[in-house]
Amino acid sequence: MYDPLTSRYAFACPARGETHVLLSDFRSIEQLPGAAHPAVFRIRFDCACGEEHAGLLTHEDLDWAPLGFGGGGFLNLMTARVEPLAAELAELAAVRIKGGEWPWSFFCYPEELPRPVFPSSFTLLTATEGTVGLAVRCPSCRRLSLNLVSHPHVDLPFHNDREIGVVEHMFAEDGLATLEQFQAELWSASFDARRLALE
Repeated sequence: MYDPLTSRYAFACPARGETHVLLSDFRSIEQLPGAAHPAVFRIRFDCACGEEHAGLLTHEDLDWAPLGFGGGGFLNLMTARVEPLAAELAELAAVRIKGGEWPWSFFCYPEELPRPVFPSSFTLLTATEGTVGLAVRCPSCRRLSLNLVSHPHVDLPFHNDREIGVVEHMFAEDGLATLEQFQAELWSASFDARRLALE
């Protein structure tokens, strides 16, 4: 489902059969009611065919696979064998997290703090050529915050922008019910650049 070497998720596409998308190509992430272990998320994403499609991901595929826990392998040209990636990538991720570096982060406006987060906390995303607008539900206070970040900030674990844009607005629980409302709020809002210094 996730390829740690290309940072892309594989989904079905009615027109192309299969497509591979980055996390910044997702448009909405919604946890489905029911089982919590593993939790299942409904994903809406922009496809290369020009349409938007839906897909399902487990919590492991969404949050843990990008850190290398999903496995996979590579062709070692020195030995001409396919060798596993999971153990090496997982160890690298664990060392970075133990050192205080978090794979994803955002700025929580209600708390006025940068916070570590996983993609399962993202609710809505919208992308332009150089930026991604991101609605994130804070794991601490459970409130929504809007951030404007670079594509690598979303797509690549452990790539955190030095500064991010923050919409200075408190949102009601259902304040961003649709992607259209989110885009209108995001692109009409003024941003305050915040330094993202996770401690």
